[in-house]
Amino acid sequence: MRQSIVMGNWKMNGSRSEGIELANAIIAGLNDGDKGIAVCVPSVYLSDIEAVVKNTPLALGGQNVADHESGAYTGEISAFMLKECGCTYALVGHSERRTYYGDTNESVAARFCQAQKEGIIPVLCIGETLEERESDTTFAVIDEQLNAVIHMAGIDALANSVIAYEPVWAIGTGKTASDEQAQEVHKYIRQQIAAKSQAIADNVQIVYGGSVKPGNAKAIFAMPDIDGGLIGGASLDATSFLAIYKAI
Repeated sequence: MRQSIVMGNWKMNGSRSEGIELANAIIAGLNDGDKGIAVCVPSVYLSDIEAVVKNTPLALGGQNVADHESGAYTGEISAFMLKECGCTYALVGHSERRTYYGDTNESVAARFCQAQKEGIIPVLCIGETLEERESDTTFAVIDEQLNAVIHMAGIDALANSVIAYEPVWAIGTGKTASDEQAQEVHKYIRQQIAAKSQAIADNVQIVYGGSVKPGNAKAIFAMPDIDGGLIGGASLDATSFLAIYKAI
């Protein structure tokens, strides 16, 4: 049976003190045996939050990872650096990175590979824009984004990854795909992986990243191919984030 996971993406929010307070508040709401919960925090606060989450059920993740191992790449954060800061996970290809900062399917695949090279679990973010959904190209977009990683890393690499389906039109807009719409795409992703490896398809975690909140989390997570969530705004409030986690 697949282990569910709920991951918070703090994006570019909060101060050092607010981040430490938030992490402590999340941990205070967890039990020793809890698992499958993580926060992806701004890189400048990774070391601070690492000190808070160490030896607790709350795992740490980076919000991005460089597509090169090291070198003259000003402003980038390597997988090795994330590992040294205690990261278990790293987001790759988040829609905001693709939209605002020029991440391509190929560079996302390279980031995915760099993360795995250092033992970081990549959280591969894929999903369509409103224009792509309305033009009925959702599945074609998913295929391109997923196949770029499979082509570069190999199908077996997905066994040690998380896939986050994020309909771009439902991020930060207050809109949410219906439970059935989300399930339809999650099922499609799993079927595409199954065509290459049924064993990997059966076990890979595919989480939903489209405006999940305490009020809709239980119904979304009840869908058979949805294994948790990548949570944006609601992860900035410990009470809301914990409520979503407990909805699993």
